[in-house]
Amino acid sequence: MSKLPADSSGLAPYAIDAAASRGRRHAETPPADSSFELDRRRILHAAAFRRLLHKTQVFVTQESDHYRTRLTHTLEVVSAAQRIAAGLQLNVTLAGAVAMAHDLGHPPFGHAGEHALNELMQPFGGFEHNVQSLRVVDYLEHPYPAFRGLNLAFELREGLIKHNTPYDRPGRTQPADDEFGIGELIAAGPLPPLEAQVVDLADQIAYSLHDVEDGLMQGLLNEASLNDCRLWRDASAPLRTGWRDVPLLATRRPILDALGDRLCEDAIESSRRRIAAAGVTDADAVRHAGAALVCFSDDMRAGLTELQQLLSRQVYRHHSVVRMDAKAQRLIRELFNAYTREPQLMPPRFTERIEMQGVHRVACDYIAGMTDRYCRDECARLFDPQRWD
Repeated sequence: MSKLPADSSGLAPYAIDAAASRGRRHAETPPADSSFELDRRRILHAAAFRRLLHKTQVFVTQESDHYRTRLTHTLEVVSAAQRIAAGLQLNVTLAGAVAMAHDLGHPPFGHAGEHALNELMQPFGGFEHNVQSLRVVDYLEHPYPAFRGLNLAFELREGLIKHNTPYDRPGRTQPADDEFGIGELIAAGPLPPLEAQVVDLADQIAYSLHDVEDGLMQGLLNEASLNDCRLWRDASAPLRTGWRDVPLLATRRPILDALGDRLCEDAIESSRRRIAAAGVTDADAVRHAGAALVCFSDDMRAGLTELQQLLSRQVYRHHSVVRMDAKAQRLIRELFNAYTREPQLMPPRFTERIEMQGVHRVACDYIAGMTDRYCRDECARLFDPQRWD
């Protein structure tokens, strides 16, 4: 069987060439395909990737079939990441694969679920979804008999553990025994490759734009509040001039498309300038550049921060969202306490790991892998006296 090309055609010298990858944790027979396309395929077929469809982004999907989920968010991150990576002559396949995997470790119910698990796990090493994403691809997924995990490339795993946005801080938790080689990934350099840095910005672009759209659909945002944000005003003014009598909901998509274009184009141009100024000539120089090289301009960063602050005030802290977050955290705490008191409530494939990893980490893994729906159903099965299934 012939190998796929190693993704090296037309790459900038500071991009990651699959042919020069630091490799995979496990040798495979026959040898694994050398391109990052293999990583993309393995993530695509992972059970954890499919479960993202039923995990909350911001709004609980029971309320509407049209709100974003972790899966639709991930696909929008992939789109933005590949666009920016192509503009910078980076490895588009690697950027897309990192984007596909970046939220695999997210628990049910969005950041509310993460906060609950981190609080419960503080005496046992904490919980952080970037570390959990690495745990998923290195251990919890087990579709191949020859090794645990998906056996992804070093550079992709490095991108997961170093994922960095205002909502994600890399390296906040690390298992004491470092069973997944986090130390080796960190030792490669303080910064991830440019392809992973692209995903950091693409993540911010995706959630900012789709949370605006979902906030409009939920009625938490309106044209007056959005017009207080310069980025929205600049993108919408040319379009709304011709559609003054058309409801904003009917024109939201062209405006968001225009805003997405501006953000991606700014990221490409600003990053080109910073990369040139840094004088980096290879991927290792990128890792030790001192500061991230993929960036927005100062003006765009200020505008995006203003938009994100509006979302924080009017969407993320709205009482309807806060109420659902509080309920979600209660469900997770109740499940965690039940499993750690009576481990046999968990399936055998989890309880068999307790002696090696401890009941608290095993319970955390089980809950983190749940979808919103499964978490709610599990609570009903365990605690609702009317349920005996």
